[in-house]
Amino acid sequence: MDLPENKKIVLFDGVCNFCNASVRFIIKRDKKDSFRFASLQSDLGQKLAKERNIDTSKVDSIILIDPGNAYYIKSTAALEICKDLNGLYPVLSLFLFLPEGLRNFIYDFVARHRYQWFGKSETCPMPSEKEQSKFLDT
Repeated sequence: MDLPENKKIVLFDGVCNFCNASVRFIIKRDKKDSFRFASLQSDLGQKLAKERNIDTSKVDSIILIDPGNAYYIKSTAALEICKDLNGLYPVLSLFLFLPEGLRNFIYDFVARHRYQWFGKSETCPMPSEKEQSKFLDT
């Protein structure tokens, strides 16, 4: 599959309720239409992670891919996404100045407990008809 031009790709845990809510949060605030999405569990998600030598057994949370430029994981991915959202969310990217180890310590704590706190689905929820064009693996 050819990746869409000029779009950043968000890989997410498709069975995590918190992750799916986060994707919907991003879609709602992505007025510039900057992002496309694929679950980590999909063939495309696995392929994109493998191409970047990302071990999804160790990084099973959010990954942001800016094709041809860079990729980001964990807290850096979340904060880089904030840069392109409407409203005051770009201000959150100021936290990029904090040491990555500190940011990821907090991120990993939430990630470790996400199923316990927010639940888990057996399957990825289907996007609405309006959202389908944003997903690369539907």
